[in-house]
Amino acid sequence: MPTPSELIDEKIDGLADWRGEMLATLRALILKADPGVTEEWKWGTAAWSAHGLICTSETYKKAVKMTFAKGASVPDPKGLFNSSLDGNVRRAIDFHEGDKPDATALKALFRAAIAVNKAAGS
Repeated sequence: MPTPSELIDEKIDGLADWRGEMLATLRALILKADPGVTEEWKWGTAAWSAHGLICTSETYKKAVKMTFAKGASVPDPKGLFNSSLDGNVRRAIDFHEGDKPDATALKALFRAAIAVNKAAGS
């Protein structure tokens, strides 16, 4: 049985276009944000946890979506959240072809999400 990391590798390899590159970039940023991050495979998609679920990544025809489990509680001073803004719990970022993720701001957002998890005792 493949590990979650292997399943994420397979997902990235199976996306032979910009979405695979984007997912690989986002994955690397998550793993660099905190050495305690664990890769998981939940609900048929890539997921990352540290003291609880941080986020999942879904791939669509025109977007790679990073959905933050407790995003509504995560400070977002750079305004990265651009999707699922109406929910009481989750927030998401949709990345589109040609987008250049802000590595510094994303790593800070991932760390903030981990801090929210720690504070909640998840």
